[in-house]
Amino acid sequence: MKRTLEFVIDCGQENMDVRTFVRRYLGFSARILTALKYEGEMLKNGEPVHSNAVLKAGDTLTLTLLETGEAYEKADLPFAVLYEDEDFLVLDKPYNMPVHPSPGHDRDSVLNAAAWYFQNTPDFVFRPLYRLDRDTTGALVLAKNKFAANAKLTKTYRAVCEGETPESGCVNVPIGLKPGHKVERCAGIGDEAVTEFQTVKTSGGYSLVDFHLKTGRTHQIRVHMAHLGHPVAGDDLYGGHLDRTEHQMLCCRAVHLLCPALDIDKTVVTDFSAEQKACFPELFQ
Repeated sequence: MKRTLEFVIDCGQENMDVRTFVRRYLGFSARILTALKYEGEMLKNGEPVHSNAVLKAGDTLTLTLLETGEAYEKADLPFAVLYEDEDFLVLDKPYNMPVHPSPGHDRDSVLNAAAWYFQNTPDFVFRPLYRLDRDTTGALVLAKNKFAANAKLTKTYRAVCEGETPESGCVNVPIGLKPGHKVERCAGIGDEAVTEFQTVKTSGGYSLVDFHLKTGRTHQIRVHMAHLGHPVAGDDLYGGHLDRTEHQMLCCRAVHLLCPALDIDKTVVTDFSAEQKACFPELFQ
């Protein structure tokens, strides 16, 4: 799959070399620059150039990446599309669907569903830009090329937590694998983990809470809220009760995409399903 970007250099960018333009002005990583060098091409006014070539006002710089992706088995699994353009697909990940295939889930993952969705596009490439737990719903971004994979993302999570949570707060407690366990995590050991939260509404012994993660540890929100004594409703692995719902009430509610080179500065928003909201009417009225 090939993706080509073209830029006309203006007076403010004159005398930059290609490397500086790509890294500083376009905001791409050193990895993108390396990929352009070895897996793509850089042209100035139609002629190949190295990254140290100097740009002048009026020059046309063309950047092309050609890549192949991993082939996944196709599975006709429906998902809602929240946003799509030439570079991104943002889907609403359903409950009980892992992002990647794994033993026991070799044909029911998001990537199997995406392979079906893109099956009529030859040589199509896609990659998830982050993971969501199998039972976490909400916005998941797939990048259609390496340029898109370099976008800056800001995510907002939302959860229904047990009890009355504080109005706001920041949990700065390390998270690591629980001794003797292969999946379950615990607070107090392991790597740095920082979670900021803001309570949206409290009613009926439950709270609707928004989260911003400063780190990206496995099960971070679930572990931190259990540590505070406010586990996510429906999350029985970390102490959440199942009397109101058997669905883990955690959702990636919004994601902001920023990539000036691809002309995108957009926030995509979703929410819990109607079925999930119906379990906590006092929070969603």
